[in-house]
Formats: sequence, structure tokens, C-alpha cells
Amino acid sequence: MNKKPYINIFLVVMIFFSANHLLFSQNVSKVGTTAASFLEIGVGAPANSMGGAFVSLANDASALYWNVSGAANLTQYEVILVHTDWIADTKFDYAGLVIPLGDFGNFGLSFTSLSMEDMKVRTVEQPEGTGENFSASDISIALSYARKLTDRFSIGITAKYIKQSIWHMSSSAFAVDAGTIFRTDLLGGMTIGAVMTNFGTPMRLEGRDSRYFIRVDDTKQGSNDRIPTDVEMDSWDLPLYFQIGVSTPAFQYEDYKLTVAADALVPSNDYQSLNVGSEFSFMEMFSIRGGYNSLFLKDAEGGFSIGAGVNSKMLLSSAIVKFDYAYRDFGKLKNVHSFSVGIKF
Repeated sequence: MNKKPYINIFLVVMIFFSANHLLFSQNVSKVGTTAASFLEIGVGAPANSMGGAFVSLANDASALYWNVSGAANLTQYEVILVHTDWIADTKFDYAGLVIPLGDFGNFGLSFTSLSMEDMKVRTVEQPEGTGENFSASDISIALSYARKLTDRFSIGITAKYIKQSIWHMSSSAFAVDAGTIFRTDLLGGMTIGAVMTNFGTPMRLEGRDSRYFIRVDDTKQGSNDRIPTDVEMDSWDLPLYFQIGVSTPAFQYEDYKLTVAADALVPSNDYQSLNVGSEFSFMEMFSIRGGYNSLFLKDAEGGFSIGAGVNSKMLLSSAIVKFDYAYRDFGKLKNVHSFSVGIKF
């Protein structure tokens, strides 16, 4: 009996229990203290169905989100389109494009959006609505560059512009992501990935909704009661993340392969946690995935995820189209269904 698959899985588990002991010794949580939380929404059904354990894999255009250095290993033009009906009736959308330029490296462009339908403006005096509507939206536009320094080692960096808006208020920031991937000969091809995301400027809401009028001195007659003044809003940092991950084939044969992966997360706005996942692929045409995110995270909602994907070669063309689906359990926040389409050409 071949014991190698079980040895590979056992070693990956041992590595991450050691990482958990070393990285998770700090027990400080800052939940709800950062802006632009939409940047924490995972991109792509393959990664989400694996519990977000994708930092060391990053083998499609969603690498622009998970670990930009993975884009260096893509040899064809690749597009990814993602749509998710997110929590609280919001809509999450993502589009990414990787452009290979040979020895010069690969470029990437991506766009992220979180939006909602218009809502009525309600006040204490008019609880049924004032006749006005308001909306809120978040967007991010990013430019990425990744390059292979050797046949095993790649690096990448992303610069992005972030904007959040609600009614007449808005805030913007700039941030960078940086990542690396190293492929080894251990355990039949174990890959190690590391990434830092959302290192950037703080965000502060500004706009006419923070303006109101005051009377300078109520004790004096004739004092102007229409002096405009602005409420100075607090600034909030972006959700900074440090992640390190490993992945390896648990077993691999001519037509099918099982890959296992695990990521350790150290965020600036929550406790540390662990994501784990696996993918079983058949003839590189059909895949089944499963995972669990936020292991060891206190008060986490849900965590289980599952999904599948198919690859289809377009007729009369060399292009390959990937259709992927992911289901994620969010406990009291119900379930989230994510769909993504990838095109290689």
C-alpha cells in the first residue's frame, strides 16, 4: 500500500500546527476598527470553495487578489469574472485580467465592486421616508505586476485605489499588496506562498452630510444662526493582512489528483486564524473542492465551504472556459453562493 499520500497530508497538518503555535500567540482583537471591509471578501469560486486556502496555489486570474506573484506563472491571457450575492442583500462583483509579456513578466488589471440597491432616507420626524433615496458603494481599481525570478520563485506587487461612498459622503485611499511563491521538491512538489495585503493610507469620510449650521453665541441678540461648520470624522486604517500558506499534491496519478492546502492568517482587525482546503481534479476537466475557513477564530460565523468546477474548450478556438461555483456557510448570516467564469486565450 502506498503510504505517501497520507504522509503528505500528515506533514502539511504538522507544519500548520507549528505555525499556529508561533504566529497565533498574540491574542488581541480589533474587530470593527478598520475601513473598506469589502477588501476582505474572497474572490473566485475555486478559492472560496477551498475555504480561502489559496495563497500558495494562486493558479488562475484570481491570483491578482490572493497572491499577485501567482500571476507570474500564467502563460496565457486570462480573464476572471465573479459575481456573489453577498450578505444583507448586497452585490459583490470582481473582474480581473492577466496579460503575459514573456520574460518581462506579467501585468494585471482588476476591478472590485460592492453595491446595494437604493434605500429610503428616514428620520425621526419622518420614519416612513422623506421622499429621498440614498445608496452606498465601494470600489477598488488595481494595477499589478508579477515576475518569475527563477523557475521556482516568483514575486509580485499590486497598487490600488480604493473608494467608499454613502449618500453625499465619500472616502478614498491608496494601498499596495505584495506576495511571493516558492515551489519546492518536498512532498512531491510542495508550494509555499506568502502575502501582505492592503498596506496603505487611512480613510476618512468627507462630504456635505457632515455639515450643519450653528449659532456662534446664543447670549447675544443678532448673532448669526447660520454659521456653516463641518464635523471632523475620525480616520480608519485599512484591513492589513499577513498570510502564509502551503499546498501539496496528496496523491497524483495520470488522470486525477488530490491537492491539499492550508493558510495561516494574521489580520490587523481580528484574531489570527487558519484556512484549510482540498481539491480533487479529474483529467484537468472536472474538479470538486471543499474547505473550512477561520479555524481557531473566536466567534466566527460558519466556515464550511464546498464547490465544483468544469473546464471546457471552446469550439473552433484554443480558448478554455472555466465555470466554477462555491457555497459558503455563514451561520447566523445564512449562506452565500458565488459564481465565477474564467477564460484563457
